[in-house]
Order: sequence, then C-alpha cells, then structure tokens
Amino acid sequence: MYYIPEHPPYFLFVFGLFAALISDIALWGTLKVIVQKWQDEGAETSGSRLPVKQLSVPFIGITVGLCVFLCCGFEIFGFPPLIAYGVGIPVAFITALLIWLQLGSMLTFVERQGIQALDLDS
Repeated sequence: MYYIPEHPPYFLFVFGLFAALISDIALWGTLKVIVQKWQDEGAETSGSRLPVKQLSVPFIGITVGLCVFLCCGFEIFGFPPLIAYGVGIPVAFITALLIWLQLGSMLTFVERQGIQALDLDS
C-alpha cells in the first residue's frame, strides 16, 4: 500500500547537502573578491567583463548538490525513485536557472551603473 524504501539514500542526502554548502562557500568567496575588485577600481571603468567562468564552476556544484539533496530527500520521505527524480531534477534546475539569471542581471547592472547604484537601503 505505501512505498517504503528498503535502503534510503541517507549518505547521498548528506553528501548532496555537503556539496551544495561547500560550493556555496566557494561562490560566496568568488563574489566577494569580484565585488571588492569592482569597489576598488570602479566597476563601470574597470573594463573587466563578467567572470562567468569563475562563477559557473561553484554554481554548477551548488546545482548538482541541490539536485542530489532534493531527489534523495523525496526518496527518504517515501516517494518512489522515478517520481523523486522526476520532481527533484526539474525543481533544482529551474530554481538554479532563475537564480543564475537574477545573479547575472544584478552583476551586469553593477558593471554598467557602478557599485553605488546598488543601494538597497534607500
């Protein structure tokens, strides 16, 4: 009647969370270095392009870790593997795509207008 997995993927669940968190720390450090460079030189006058290669590797790590985490989480909570992957993979990749587009638009805005234009307090 109910689907109960024989061997829930606890190890993959923890590994996915760990991979996403470690990749998040790498992305945070990379963004911190980029923004600091833009603050020192001025983003609109520095002539540097968006560092897509530097940002894409940690972001892909976050996406894959999140995908593994979601799929395994669905399996642990009783979904059959086919449904868990069918729901987890699209949710993870659509969320990652939307975040990537938002991050890119914010970095392009800062690159064109300068870091002072991104005043969130006013």
